[in-house]
Amino acid sequence: MAQWLDAKVVSRTDWNDHLFSLRFSCENFPRFKAGQFTKVGVEQDDKILSRPYSLVSGPNDNELEIIAVPVEDGLLSPKLHTLQIGDCLKIMSPATGFLVLDEVPKSRDLWLMATGTGVGPFLSILATDEAWQSYDNIILVYGARYQHDLAYMPLIEDWLKRYSDRFHFVPIVSRENKDDALHGRIPTLLKTLSIQQHVGLDIHPSHSQVMLCGNPDMIEDATQTLIELGLAKHLRRSPGQISLERYW
Repeated sequence: MAQWLDAKVVSRTDWNDHLFSLRFSCENFPRFKAGQFTKVGVEQDDKILSRPYSLVSGPNDNELEIIAVPVEDGLLSPKLHTLQIGDCLKIMSPATGFLVLDEVPKSRDLWLMATGTGVGPFLSILATDEAWQSYDNIILVYGARYQHDLAYMPLIEDWLKRYSDRFHFVPIVSRENKDDALHGRIPTLLKTLSIQQHVGLDIHPSHSQVMLCGNPDMIEDATQTLIELGLAKHLRRSPGQISLERYW
């Protein structure tokens, strides 16, 4: 049965002035699957103001972590943005969601494509041994407006060192030109094969699984492009190669 648990902020990271991560302790929070989400909230007027957030932390982590942006005129996110170490919040138990590896058919290559805070569940997945044991190649495609909006770069760079022959990272920025990132939108760069050429791997239904998370427009357009490449949406009753989770 779903229930609210008490949690306390143990650390925060401000990636820039509008992108932040909160890490918190929560006793008795049940084990979750990498890629799942839960509701995070704060008490206000004897009610709990909440919304769902993917868990960035891995299932074996002793603490929970989320990444968020303070949405202008938002009811909850600006309040979360003000939280400091020691502040209290509420966490819904248990976590839920189907953007998890045991829902994805096996393949040679796993493509993780995210925009903005949609990278969260993929970082959780990459923190597991299961991911590295299940695929020959893992490709993280991470899109943002500006380079400073690409969070968790030290963690990503560590995986690049540890799995240099199997892990590929494709940073993409849409509103500036940077030498070390592709410029544009994920769907367009898929259509022109720029992402595939950057990695040196193709996307084919015979050996590729693609997980999408983030902006609904990106997901819709990327899905259509992937379908044009021969892939199909994955459903339990009809296995395919595209799994997705929209963020609003």
